[in-house]
Parts: sequence; C-alpha cells; structure tokens
Amino acid sequence: MDVVDGGVDRGQNRRATMERDSDDKIADPSWFSPKKLLFVFCVVNLINYIDRGAIASNGVNGSLGTCTSTGTCSSGSGIQGDFNLSNFQDGVLSSAFMVGLLVASPIFASVAKSVNPFRLIGIGLSIWTLAVIGCGLSFDFWSITFCRMFVGVGEASFVSLAAPFIDDNAPHAQKSAWLAMFYMCIPTGYALGYVYGGLVGSVLPWRAAFWGEAILMLPFAVLGFVIKPLHLKGFAPDDKGKNRTDNLNVLPTGYGFSAVLKDLKLLLVDKVYVTNILGYIAYNFVLGAYSYWGPKAGYNIYKMENADMIFGGITVICGIVGTLSGGVVLDFMDATISNAFKLLSVSTFIGGLFCFAAFCFKSMYAFLALFAVGELLVFATQGPVNFIVLHCVKPSLRPLAMAMSTVSIHIFGDVPSSPLVGVLQDYVHNWRVTALVLTFVLFPAAAIWFIGIFLNSVDRYNEDSEPDAVTRESAVAPLLEEA
Repeated sequence: MDVVDGGVDRGQNRRATMERDSDDKIADPSWFSPKKLLFVFCVVNLINYIDRGAIASNGVNGSLGTCTSTGTCSSGSGIQGDFNLSNFQDGVLSSAFMVGLLVASPIFASVAKSVNPFRLIGIGLSIWTLAVIGCGLSFDFWSITFCRMFVGVGEASFVSLAAPFIDDNAPHAQKSAWLAMFYMCIPTGYALGYVYGGLVGSVLPWRAAFWGEAILMLPFAVLGFVIKPLHLKGFAPDDKGKNRTDNLNVLPTGYGFSAVLKDLKLLLVDKVYVTNILGYIAYNFVLGAYSYWGPKAGYNIYKMENADMIFGGITVICGIVGTLSGGVVLDFMDATISNAFKLLSVSTFIGGLFCFAAFCFKSMYAFLALFAVGELLVFATQGPVNFIVLHCVKPSLRPLAMAMSTVSIHIFGDVPSSPLVGVLQDYVHNWRVTALVLTFVLFPAAAIWFIGIFLNSVDRYNEDSEPDAVTRESAVAPLLEEA
C-alpha cells in the first residue's frame, strides 16, 4: 500500500512540476524583478506629476497683461496671457484633465477583468503622450481644455492599476514603504514640474514644455506593449485571453455591468473604505489648490521673485522626506488599518497647524520654515491612506477601489478646489485670507481619519478575489522574484 501511495505521490509531484514549468515558460519574464517594476512605475508617476506642476508654474501658466493708472500696459505671458484667461478659467484648465480621469478610471478598472492590466497601462500611456502633444499645439481655451481631458483619460489606467501591482510584489514587511516610494513621486513630480516649467518658460515658448513631456513618456508607452505582460493578483488574463492566476490562483467565471454595480455597492457599504475616502477628499481639496495656486500666492503675499523655484524646492524636499517617512513609520508601527488611521489623523492635524500658522506670519522666512514643517507632516499621509484603500477590500476589488478613490478625491477634492479658490480670490482680493481659508480644511480631514481608528477594520488582502470564482491549489511560482 505504501508503494502504491508513494507512486501516486511521485506521479502527482511530476504532474505538478510539469504544470509549474509549463506555466513559468508562459508567464515568467525572467529579466523582470519587483525593484525594476517599482522603478518603472515611479518614473511614469513622476512624469505624470511633472506635467501637473508644469502647467501650474509661472513659466508655463503665465499671467494676464496689466495696465497701470497712467495707461501703460504690458502684455501677458504663458497660457493665461496668450489665451486671455480669467482666474476662474485658469482654475478650470488645471482641473480639466480630471474629467477624462474620472470617466476613464472605473472603465479601465472594469476592463482589467478581461484584458491584461499591464497592456491597459500601455494603452493609457500612449493616449497620454498624444494628448500632451495636442496641448502644445492648442490655439485657444477650449482646444487646450479638450486635450487636457484626454491627458486624464491616458493617466486613468495607470492610477487604477499601478498600486495593486506594487502591493502584490513588495516585500511583506515593506508594503507601506514601497507604496510610499511610489506616491513620493506626486510631490516630487509637482516640484520638478514647477522648476521644469519655470526653466522652459524662461528660454522657450510654453508649448515646448508639453512636447518635452511627450518625449519623456514615449519609451514607457512602448514598453507597455513590447515586454511580456505581468499579471495582477487573482484575475489577470494573458495576451491570448487564457485566464491566468498568481498566488491565489483564482479563475473568474464572468464579469459584466451588473458585477461592476455589485462591486461598487460593496465599496459604498464598506465603512472603513468610505471613511478613508472622505478624509482623503478633504485632504486633497487643500493639496490640489496648494499645488496650483501656491506659486502665485507666494509671489503675491511675500513678493517671491522665484516663486516657482522656492515652492518647487520646498515641495520636493518635504515631499520625499515626508512621504517616505510616513511609509516607514507605518511599517515600524506594524502596518495595520487601525495604525494607518492613527498616523493619518495625527500627521494631518499637526501639519495643518504648522501650515495655518505659516500664512499668519508676514516674514517670508518664518513662513517658509513653518510651511516646510507643515508640508513634511502632511505628505506623510500618502503611503498610509493608499495602504488602507488596497487592504480594506478583497484583491479583485483593488483596481476598482483605487479607481473610485481617484474619482472621489478629484471630483469632490481638487477638481472644485482650484476654481473655487480662484473665485474666492476674485472676491476677497487677498491671497493671505484665501490661503488661510483653504488651509483650515485640513482639520476636518484629520477629524474624519480620527474616527476611522475606532471602526472594526479587517485586512482582506488574502481573501479570495471573487465570491463566485473557481479555485485550485497553486502550482505556479510567484511571477516576480525578489532581486
């Protein structure tokens, strides 16, 4: 009997080995590693936010023409000067790409159920590249607004799918730190965008800034099509349409519009997810307006001659240190949802106090010192807030959770904040008052995240991806091995 059992076991082992070898030949791009994946995604994220910083910079965005009381007039500069935009139109322009982002993000997240997510990223980056070229060729407010909308469409696949890829392949003890490295590119990209826009605008027409961005992004758009695609946890198919699996080996049985609505309902009734996103909306309302109006506010309040460079320098240093610190601290505390809420509420509240106090000072040096500390603390939220998004839902919901997070924080956060701040400034004509009103919104964000500490939170990362999925035991080695 033992001989028979041993023969059966050996036969099963041989079959498992053959299946594993076969699957590895199909799925495993041997040259790829988690660190290379993180590097590529970080660079793409950096370019995305360089674009956002550049369009907000004084060098690219410019200013309206002015006339003195004696009748002497000077011509405007940049986009605002060339197209004669009001502050409201200028604010709308900063948010126009969000329209495409909001519409396309849930679509890309849903299509990822049937089309390989890595290929979807390649498609999105190709659309992004063409759209920024169009921005450089625009001729009036409506033409550049239309192109900015398609910039958002192009970015949508990346913002929905990149973080789940990173979360799948990061070392277990460093998941929050790896997410922090990825989201560190947001403030860094904005800051470099300010500097890039200022430099390009000083020596070349503002249109050249967009064409330069297209050149930077093109290799990554091509990469999304030419390399062997990676597969996302639970449901990603390969290029031939064959359902493939990773560690959980979940084979989805179907996905349609009704399933999307069902998934959306699951997100909306999840108290942890909703609380996290509500705090994130208030937080992003402030950060979005800071990023767009910051250089102009600094120039007008403190007469900063090089506002692009100053705000860019502060943002890049505080963004890097703050974002990385937030991820490292959460991993040190033990990366749990409850601990993430604690870190979010404390860092946002104290950071808000420093930023609010900064705008109360008339001295530029006092402002810069306090504002730098405030930004350092405020940026510590990026790793923890996205850790909650990814871990409070089941694996198959992560792309949709990221997409709806993106939709929510933009449609209720930075999309309305830039034009609303423009309207407020047009009404009060006092940048200091405008900045103080805006900064106060950080305190409700901290209060909402504080509530999240007391919610019953469960990390769902290892739950089955699909409730109606067919599962089998794993015979496939992890797609990416640690380098």
